[in-house]
Amino acid sequence: MRNVVFKSVLLPAPAPELFRMYMDAKEHGAITGAPVVISDSAGSAFRAFGGVLTGTMLQVVRPRLIVQSWRSSPFRSEDPDSTLIICFTEQGDKGRIDLVHLDVPDHDLEGVRTGWEERYFAPWRAYLQRRS
Repeated sequence: MRNVVFKSVLLPAPAPELFRMYMDAKEHGAITGAPVVISDSAGSAFRAFGGVLTGTMLQVVRPRLIVQSWRSSPFRSEDPDSTLIICFTEQGDKGRIDLVHLDVPDHDLEGVRTGWEERYFAPWRAYLQRRS
């Protein structure tokens, strides 16, 4: 059975601004507290948390959609890359992020599930609060 992680979050910033922040290596790193390599070119490398997360940018549709192949350091060599799909939409005066993360290996499923909130969404909320 394929493992799928679904997450939705509302953050206090417009959706295009959230998209821009995710795609900006310097700001993305400021949010997570760790170095990031990211580009909007299909086929380019993605690295976050100093290489704990790696992958390839598969598709970027500004300012709405990001698709990445993705793996974390707990993935085993025989594990295929997972696929991450992130959509950014407006919801009132906030930005909504809907995330679908496909094919996460069983042995890393709980780490990925909790990691999105602990390592991305909670720090992103705190970052936005510090900015205002």
